[in-house]
Amino acid sequence: QVQLQVSVPGLVKPSMPPSLTCTVSGGSITTNYYYWGWIRQPPAKGLEWVGVISYSGSTCYRPSLNIHTSISRNTSKNQFTLQLSSVTPEDTAVYYCARSNGNYRRDYDYWGQGTQVTVSS
Repeated sequence: QVQLQVSVPGLVKPSMPPSLTCTVSGGSITTNYYYWGWIRQPPAKGLEWVGVISYSGSTCYRPSLNIHTSISRNTSKNQFTLQLSSVTPEDTAVYYCARSNGNYRRDYDYWGQGTQVTVSS
């Protein structure tokens, strides 16, 4: 059983870019051909795909977020990390990490618990 656990950053300010880390257990993030993604849900809106890192370490981001989004991984700790820069209150959302074995823009089978990130102005 794959489990994903998200760290909890809480309240951030625009000058303090949030870094979210997802720790995976029950499976390796380097296993072919899984993708490990970040999805968020802003207040009163639907789910929004943020970006993904593949089993091989390649990354892909939502085009509108590409300039201030970075996903990296630590294979020794079986973790992957989302780094946002230049955040604004529009980045306020519940952030989830999840695993995809198909269309990584929409198809996820295992999810972390979600963590609230609130960006103050």
